[in-house]
Amino acid sequence: MSLLRVRRRFWRQIAVGVSVEAAAGAAGVSLTAAKKWYRQAGGMSPISLAEPSGRYLSLAEREEIAVGIAAGHTDAQIARRLDRHRSTVGRERRRNAQRRHEQTAGRRAGCYRAVLAQAKAEARARRPKPAKLGGHTPGSARLREWVQAGLNQRWSPEQISRRARTEFADEPEMWVSHETIYQSIYVQGRGALRRELAACLRTGRAIRRPRRRAAARRSRARIPDMVNISERPAEAADRAVPGHWEGDLIIGKDGASAIGTLVERTTRYTMLLHLPDRHGAEAVRDAILAVLPTLPAHLRRSLTWDQGMEMAEHRTLSDRLNAQLTDQLDGRLDPKLEVFFCDPHSPWQRGTNENTNGLLRQYFPKGTDLSTHTAEHLAAVAAELNGRPRKTLDWATPAEALTAALASPPEPDQPTGVATTA
Repeated sequence: MSLLRVRRRFWRQIAVGVSVEAAAGAAGVSLTAAKKWYRQAGGMSPISLAEPSGRYLSLAEREEIAVGIAAGHTDAQIARRLDRHRSTVGRERRRNAQRRHEQTAGRRAGCYRAVLAQAKAEARARRPKPAKLGGHTPGSARLREWVQAGLNQRWSPEQISRRARTEFADEPEMWVSHETIYQSIYVQGRGALRRELAACLRTGRAIRRPRRRAAARRSRARIPDMVNISERPAEAADRAVPGHWEGDLIIGKDGASAIGTLVERTTRYTMLLHLPDRHGAEAVRDAILAVLPTLPAHLRRSLTWDQGMEMAEHRTLSDRLNAQLTDQLDGRLDPKLEVFFCDPHSPWQRGTNENTNGLLRQYFPKGTDLSTHTAEHLAAVAAELNGRPRKTLDWATPAEALTAALASPPEPDQPTGVATTA
């Protein structure tokens, strides 16, 4: 039985509440070794307690590979006998064959031994892994000094990694990946390299910038004058006051067509935007301008959207709506309908709209051409959806809820639009 299986049996006993002494006896390991494992791991298993899945080669399979190699069989022949893909066998031979520095007298280069291959695989699977540049052995210190010398020469981590394999072709202990170098500089707890060496990197950054966050920054930069959802009035969040809308696009096949959706947060009333030809910023702006002015002032307070480029004309949209509203009110109030934008990758901030879009997929399945639907058909679908009883409305319909909101205009001392921000 391999050491990994013995340790797994020991930690399984610990996991069910057995004492260290009893767990050591069940696993067949000495009490001294068991106490050492328990003390070093802090009482928590450092390895997975699940049995290895068929995804990984077993010792028996590695023995079959060794026999096949000795018999001169190809990777494909060995793989058929094991019911594995031939690339699995080929990768196993490349990763776990004996290297020149591991050879002893009489063993040729690249020979494969099942026991040694199993030991290598178990060593690679062991967690947590020691930092290669953080060791205290002479070899680790030598590698660390060589990497630091390369960084001081303004070499990139990838250049250092590639050069190491050339200069130390017969010394694998001097090989290091560029990701290991980056982590030794950036990651706290793996700081084997001096932090000031980050200045030697071409970016000059002392911390790693996540790609997703960088993409989000680029997305925000493309839409000018965005106002974040965190600045949306509190009355929109608790749904106590109607007039706060959420919007999005339902995209058709290959992104070539779309239907716009507007949902009122309090009543769940839905309006669909007809976008037959295109769904860019100007088309979406004009479609919204065609429907929102049909509502009274107190029912168009704010609009929340994601950071899609179809809302790049949000400032023009807001200005035109507010100009129309000011004309309707003869300048008696200074209303302001603001467009707010959600955080990147945060669809739950428009939960009402996301839920409604899911309901609409019953009428407009994914992967279909949405440009074939006429404005009349969209109006019929919206009417059917607005006539559906909703549990969240105590089984009233969105149409009934909107009718009640229309019959209850705000008090004279209440503003009809969203208050302007400071």
